[in-house]
Amino acid sequence: MKKLCDTRFPRALFLRKTFFGTSSTWQSHRNPLGLPGHPPEAGLPRTGSPPRLNISRSLPAKRDIPHVAKVLVVASGKGGVGKSTLAVNLAVSIKNLSKLNVGLLDLDIFGPSVPKLMGLEQEGLSPELTDQNALVPLRNHGIGCMSIGFLMPTNGSGETMVAWRGMMVMKAVQQLLFDVDWRGGGGGAQPAGLDLLVIDMPPGTGDVPLSLGQLVNIHGAVIVTTPQDIALIDVTKGVNMFRKLDIPIIGSVLNMSTFVCPSCGTAHEVFGPATSFEKLLATQGVRLLGQLPLAPQIAHASDAGRPISLLPHIIPPSSLPAPLDHNPFEHIANKCRSIHFP
Repeated sequence: MKKLCDTRFPRALFLRKTFFGTSSTWQSHRNPLGLPGHPPEAGLPRTGSPPRLNISRSLPAKRDIPHVAKVLVVASGKGGVGKSTLAVNLAVSIKNLSKLNVGLLDLDIFGPSVPKLMGLEQEGLSPELTDQNALVPLRNHGIGCMSIGFLMPTNGSGETMVAWRGMMVMKAVQQLLFDVDWRGGGGGAQPAGLDLLVIDMPPGTGDVPLSLGQLVNIHGAVIVTTPQDIALIDVTKGVNMFRKLDIPIIGSVLNMSTFVCPSCGTAHEVFGPATSFEKLLATQGVRLLGQLPLAPQIAHASDAGRPISLLPHIIPPSSLPAPLDHNPFEHIANKCRSIHFP
């Protein structure tokens, strides 16, 4: 096993050529991640004939992700509703409840959140490569993780950016789906693979969610929203997309449903009541998995790179809210596991 930053592939040169070089053959819509051993004409996955994205001719055959038994996607019709936070905490909670080997894949190419949420954004931290030039997931909190955020250069303030058009994005998605060795990164005994891969989807119903549904066998989808009517409009779009792609919908989660006042204990529906959400689920025939509070503790834990599902929590400074006395994601994880992932 070798690192991306070894002497043959210095990390700065690797990333510069991959993301910003214009003359290098690595900068190609066929191999946007610039993985060594993959000339542009070979494509990925390494079959010599990668799936075609031209759906006007024919749809590619769906297939399994290598070394992954089941796939759960967490999606939202609109950004900013807590999708990534739910994906991370579902992965941690399902692992804690079932002792399954769980992985987490961040497919949000333009706004990857998994490195921050999983405490894996340290400078110089990058995936290793197997002898077959497959990416090895980074690991923290017992979860193997992969994100384009691990492969992107940062500026002086730690910020990253991807400015790609459709073909580059779609090929990067294929590489993240099919060129990651989910058996690696265990530290010690080599795992046989994942029992469950949780995928953090980009918001909306664009190219990435559509292509994922056409390329991969997905065993269940969870849709996240907030109570506002403007957010609920896009829930219907997500439900229709998954049904058109024959992806089973496990249910929906209402995030930021209430805020409990720390002084008087009164619950306030800051973004409105759940009435419209409940009516929408009844109309669409979608199961309610649960409601999550608008809790400062969840935000602080996420910013610290330590998901709140990692009980017991670290005792915060006196200026921060006291730890929650329970895992608010556990009941949702239990429903997901019992419905589609026994």
